[in-house]
Amino acid sequence: MGPTRVRCFLFALAGLLVTAAPPAAAVEQCRFIGARQDREACYKRQEEELEARRKPELRIESSKQLESLQQMRRDDEEVYRSIRGICSGC
Repeated sequence: MGPTRVRCFLFALAGLLVTAAPPAAAVEQCRFIGARQDREACYKRQEEELEARRKPELRIESSKQLESLQQMRRDDEEVYRSIRGICSGC
């Protein structure tokens, strides 16, 4: 590897590490809260935030959007079938 490639790799790796770690101010440190009620409230807030991130809301505002989503699913299924036919020995 040349020095330019190594440098690019290091920059890409640093970018991944920066984006993967949450900002320090955003993460509450509940274990350091002295009062039990406040600490439990902190844990509850974190749990609710985690649940909110895990299940995204799917809002369909019109029948046109529903129709386009259904068409995309049909297209995806067709592509998956064709890929399975091509890569059956992979």
